[in-house]
Amino acid sequence: MTSEQNATTAGTRPRTLAEKVWDAHVVVPGENGKPDLLYIDLQLLHEVTSPQAFEGLRIENRPLRRLDLTIATEDHNTPTDNIFGTIADLTSRTQIETLRRNAKEFGVRIHSLGDEEQGIVHVVGPQLGLTMPGMTIVCGDSHTSTHGAFGALAFGIGTSEVEHVMATQTLPLARFKTMAINVEGTLKPGVTAKDIILAVIAQIGTGGGQGYVLEYRGSAIRSLSMEGRMTMCNMSIEAGARAGMVAPDETTFEYIKGRQHAPKGEEWDKAVEYWKSLPTDEGAVFDKEIFINADELEPFVTWGTNPGQGVPLSHTVPSPDDFEDENDKVAAERALEYMDLKAGTPMKEIPVDVVFLGSCTNSRIED
Repeated sequence: MTSEQNATTAGTRPRTLAEKVWDAHVVVPGENGKPDLLYIDLQLLHEVTSPQAFEGLRIENRPLRRLDLTIATEDHNTPTDNIFGTIADLTSRTQIETLRRNAKEFGVRIHSLGDEEQGIVHVVGPQLGLTMPGMTIVCGDSHTSTHGAFGALAFGIGTSEVEHVMATQTLPLARFKTMAINVEGTLKPGVTAKDIILAVIAQIGTGGGQGYVLEYRGSAIRSLSMEGRMTMCNMSIEAGARAGMVAPDETTFEYIKGRQHAPKGEEWDKAVEYWKSLPTDEGAVFDKEIFINADELEPFVTWGTNPGQGVPLSHTVPSPDDFEDENDKVAAERALEYMDLKAGTPMKEIPVDVVFLGSCTNSRIED
């Protein structure tokens, strides 16, 4: 689709990135309060949320609608060591073996342990060039939002929805609201994408993004690598959002070009032309906007038990009395007790005894 065709599809009204991708995938518009029926470009499967969906197809004697738009990888219950041996944990072994049997029975492409293309489900897509701007991508995992770093509309779905996409390659959905996260300025040395998203969550709260697609915009966002953008979009879920997105640009194109499943030759040129039409139009209206000054951002550290309980590294551990809302006070009291921290302690003076690298959010080498 050319940029001219894309612009005329929904008339002349300026649209956001999320609206453009949504509009391009509506199969049947919803009427009288009903949801739109949206076409899905790529479904990613793993061993935890797919067994019931496969069983549903088996009961109804239905095949997968588009095997070419479905890919499975083993990633939630996989061991770190001895990947060619028998998985010790019975539950994990059962889930892995079930996925393998289902993939074989239904003809689904699968990357199993030992396959060089096996990996974390939200890293496999980008690394293989399966994730591209303007796509709709779903998976039975909330952090599917990671793929939004490429300008894709990507979100987690439930098991019944996984089955629906398997059977029809579509999904009935009510439109999301849109929120612009404007981050202008230059990040200081040592300040990363992780600090941007923790600053966002600290400002809007862990439920502030509920019902929204967040679009990260501004000079500080454009300066991020694709790895940084993936980390930020991944953690949109910790803000309660359904998805996070970054408009595709030259950084995006450079990352995708030459990857296994990326368009080649003339098809590449056509794809880039379309991708360049996706960024939010001048004058497009978001349902909500927030603004963050990148020049003032510091490394953020969480003192509590959820991502919203975070402060800049130069600050101190807050007191429950600092919070006006009674629920926030109680949450702070419980968090401080659990973390064994005292209000007023400088964050820089808290010793680090354990470092945990999350397999979903902090899985890329750069992080």
